Amino acid sequence: MAARARVRLQRAEGVARVSFRRAGRGTGLARLYQEGCAKLRMPAGLPGEPAQAVLINTAGGLTGGDRFRTQVEVEAGASAIITTQACERIYRSTGDDTLIASQLHVGKRAALAWLPQETILFDQSRLRRTLDVDLASDARFTAVEAVIFGRTAMGERVHQGHFQDRWRIRREGRLLFADDLRFSGAIDRALQNATVLAGNVAMATLFHAGPEPERLLDSIRDALGDNGGASVWGGKLVARVVAKDGLHLRRAVEPALRILMGGSTLPTVWKL
Repeated sequence: MAARARVRLQRAEGVARVSFRRAGRGTGLARLYQEGCAKLRMPAGLPGEPAQAVLINTAGGLTGGDRFRTQVEVEAGASAIITTQACERIYRSTGDDTLIASQLHVGKRAALAWLPQETILFDQSRLRRTLDVDLASDARFTAVEAVIFGRTAMGERVHQGHFQDRWRIRREGRLLFADDLRFSGAIDRALQNATVLAGNVAMATLFHAGPEPERLLDSIRDALGDNGGASVWGGKLVARVVAKDGLHLRRAVEPALRILMGGSTLPTVWKL
């Protein structure tokens, strides 16, 4: 009997594009495009504060074959904060990967804080995530990406799955930071390894590029505590932290982000 042709089921697709420009003493919206399950909302802020945009996935989560793409541009002299309405959930896949791709461009004298809330992976989920960033010579950029391997309060564990996270950050076209992180197959077994997460199920990577990042290093290490580490080299600060669950991860990440952002208030949606 001839093998049946594989049928691609209907999947969620979302595209969000937004750009900001200098407007008087503050930052205003230049362009906005949204398609499919991707929506963007701009909360009103105080004069002089960075513009804020909240990404929303109206599909209520993503699974194998779903695609969610985001493009952000911050023009010269502008400043913006991008976050998400809630934690993104990556559900069990029947075989295909979920794709989340983000492309960011930060212009001269501009600043961008990329602050999505945590991504929660469910058992047998499959996620490929990419973050591509282009920075002008004097642009400031702060980012965090956090992952939770199963909700411990619900008794969940990620026994099997695939998670691949790829970062490429460039300044004036030259590579500033590259990172590739991959868990595949027996994820729960890998998390128990002392050289991986040592039994923890939550982790975050933080990145900061700005003037004199070495001034922040000691404060960041204190904020992250014994389960985190940070280094400075080549005009950037990179940190990682692990935790036993999402709550303890958030308690370590929040103060570190405030330091990296110069004491700025985190988006309201980050409040627990």
